[in-house]
Amino acid sequence: MAKVLVETSARHVHLTEEHIAILFGEGHTLTKKKDLSQPGQFACEERVTVVGPKKSIEKVSILGPARSATQVEVSLTDARTLGVTAPVRESGDIAGSGACKLVGPCGEIEISEGVIAAKRHIHFTPEDAKEFGVEDKQIVSVKIESEGRSLVFGDVVVRVSPKFKAAMHIDTDEANAACAFGEVWGEVIL
Repeated sequence: MAKVLVETSARHVHLTEEHIAILFGEGHTLTKKKDLSQPGQFACEERVTVVGPKKSIEKVSILGPARSATQVEVSLTDARTLGVTAPVRESGDIAGSGACKLVGPCGEIEISEGVIAAKRHIHFTPEDAKEFGVEDKQIVSVKIESEGRSLVFGDVVVRVSPKFKAAMHIDTDEANAACAFGEVWGEVIL
């Protein structure tokens, strides 16, 4: 029975260098608050407000380092709250996705696309993938056992890179549905 650590990825924003300068001031660099499980990724001290047609969500985390495209990852509940479209997509697949405004202490930007609900996924190294018997982009299911809300997640995309560390990522809606709180392990089903 092959198990993988399951982590909850709450709403967050990835920013380009250009957008960091607009939101936080020319020459500003993101301040690392803490490292994340994926090597080289970190949560930042800086926060932004995400503004949609219906409502705003304040103090949304920024994840670093800077990216080539600005992306806002929210749960589908967040998307309804904001009044924005957030198609379920893999990170980086933002073409034709939702729009919003981001407000920082020094400025604001309107993004015409970039709001998504991240497709549930598993990060694996090539060695992990071999051990689990899976390949990059393969779709698997993952069973999570919990008190009163055990659940099998389907449509989990496998992402393989030597830069990754083994972990499955689900959003807050998915974590709540499965009572996936604290340290949680999921069984990969092929």
